[in-house]
Amino acid sequence: MQINRRSALAAAAVLFAGLAGRPRRVEGSGLVAGPADYLTRLAGLRAGDRLLLGPGTYRGSLDLQSLHGAAGQPIVIEGPADRSARFLGQPGRNTVELRDVSYLALRNLTLDGLNTPGVDGVKAHAVTHHVTLENLEIVNHASHQQTVGISTKAPAWAWVIRGNVIRGAGTGLYLGDSNGTAPFVHGLIERNLIVDTIGYGLQIKHQGTRPDVAGMPREPGSTIIRQNIISKARQAQAGFQGPRPNLLVGHFPPLGAGAEDLYEIYGNVLYQNLVGEPLLQGEGNIALHDNLLVNHHGHGVWLQPHNDRPRNVAIFHNTVVAKEVGVLVHGGDPAFRQSVVRNAVFAEQPIAGGEQRDNVAAGYAAAGTYLRAPFGDWAILDLRPQRGRLRAPASDPALLMTYRDADRDFAGNPRDGSRLGAYASPDVTRQGPLRFPPQL
Repeated sequence: MQINRRSALAAAAVLFAGLAGRPRRVEGSGLVAGPADYLTRLAGLRAGDRLLLGPGTYRGSLDLQSLHGAAGQPIVIEGPADRSARFLGQPGRNTVELRDVSYLALRNLTLDGLNTPGVDGVKAHAVTHHVTLENLEIVNHASHQQTVGISTKAPAWAWVIRGNVIRGAGTGLYLGDSNGTAPFVHGLIERNLIVDTIGYGLQIKHQGTRPDVAGMPREPGSTIIRQNIISKARQAQAGFQGPRPNLLVGHFPPLGAGAEDLYEIYGNVLYQNLVGEPLLQGEGNIALHDNLLVNHHGHGVWLQPHNDRPRNVAIFHNTVVAKEVGVLVHGGDPAFRQSVVRNAVFAEQPIAGGEQRDNVAAGYAAAGTYLRAPFGDWAILDLRPQRGRLRAPASDPALLMTYRDADRDFAGNPRDGSRLGAYASPDVTRQGPLRFPPQL
């Protein structure tokens, strides 16, 4: 059979035109792009694709719209492990834009906002779910307190924010919206380093009635905040824009879906707040355990009304060193319990409010009598108990079985119920899963 050469060339042209939008595939490793061609490679990504971005400077934003992986087959966009794929902030557009995406993972990228006004690091504008942000370095997003490292401004659920460094932002993470209509639901925020912010290190906004969005969880669940370091020891300044805590969590829906959700906050270091704000402020349903909180300038924990009242609250096995108030529980809903149990708190006013039981509550200056090295700079800080201190048998062993990982101390060591505060013994490892940076 004779083949018409002109028809064959036309068919080949159609074939190559269809392939032109697809990245080059490397056998066994995924799809490859670099600064010159990455923008043309995004739209064709599909479930299970892995786009490898080479090292270099990327001068356009990473605009991700209508990209949907699947359970077990996410779309993965990642740079080299050393984060040498560096995206620069551009006026008028956020460094990473997410609109209508799901089952998507971003890894190993540096996002440098160049302190460009109005430019966030990662911003989600439309419904997003099952998004993973991992090993990102987000720097120089500090033109204003409302410039944010990672921001969600629409309903979002099942996000994982893990192992990122956010340094020098207006706000480190701002999840939700100020009117309560963009809930951040059932997320996992772990092993992040958030330092030198103007305002909040991490804020999760309060929630109104849970919106009727397909796929959004309706059953009770937890947002987990664990093993993070949030420090304002060198608070960025961009004019005085109002003091803020290191960490704030707002209330859940008062009724209906989400009303029984829980913040599980454990294994974190909250360190210093130079403007007299507390390290942590919250309301709603909270389990706060096995954290280290050090503030030589102000307060430790305030659980009090903000947009609603504290409801179910359990504060236990924390070590708090604070210049002013250590733990304050105020204005809680009397229909729920707010308990403060088995903590070691050293402050001018150690504990106020809540159902208090089996705590060591002593003055700020007394911290050195109980703890190895509670004063001085970060390099020598050690909140493990002195030998023979903070020993007390557990009057309520069931507490260790109620909440996730409550049978482990701050550093992940098993508890036997004999110690107060965040450490199970004077001799356990100081750091556990956290890698303490050399200086904050």
